[in-house]
Amino acid sequence: MTPAALDAPLIRAAQGGSEQAFARLVEAHQQALRAFLRRACGNWALADDLAQETLLTAWTRIDRLDEDANVRAWLCGIGYNKCLTELRSGRRARRREADYQSADHRSPGAAPEDRMALERAMADLPLEQRAVVALCLAAEFSHADAAQALGLPLGTVKSHVTRGRARLMDALGVGDDGR
Repeated sequence: MTPAALDAPLIRAAQGGSEQAFARLVEAHQQALRAFLRRACGNWALADDLAQETLLTAWTRIDRLDEDANVRAWLCGIGYNKCLTELRSGRRARRREADYQSADHRSPGAAPEDRMALERAMADLPLEQRAVVALCLAAEFSHADAAQALGLPLGTVKSHVTRGRARLMDALGVGDDGR
């Protein structure tokens, strides 16, 4: 059974006003949403704020969602638009920078210098390309799901993945053959 088929009864119930059904949808998809927003925004605190705003917006727009829709892609699309709005507005620029500097971004396995190089390389990517890379390479979205979530043509998503991956590998000093 596909994730969309599993979500369909919950979507119908939430559209009927069931807060419990919507809570189950949130439970199923909020971690993926938060992970995507953290990568796209580059700031964990801001990403968590945007995730909350996204979920509130989703609740108010649940009636517009087709029951066979990809809920995760729908949520990431709403979150991406909120991220764009926030980054363009600059309202929280100082707070974002301070939060990011004080956050602990440790992840097991990678050397600290590799993590820092990867974070710098991600930050240097254009926002749209960074969002595509975060979805397709880090969150394991298909190209089609990323295109749907971000409202981009499939070909654009594919080219962003190719170019973004190449830039990240260059930043880490890794060739395309894994060296």
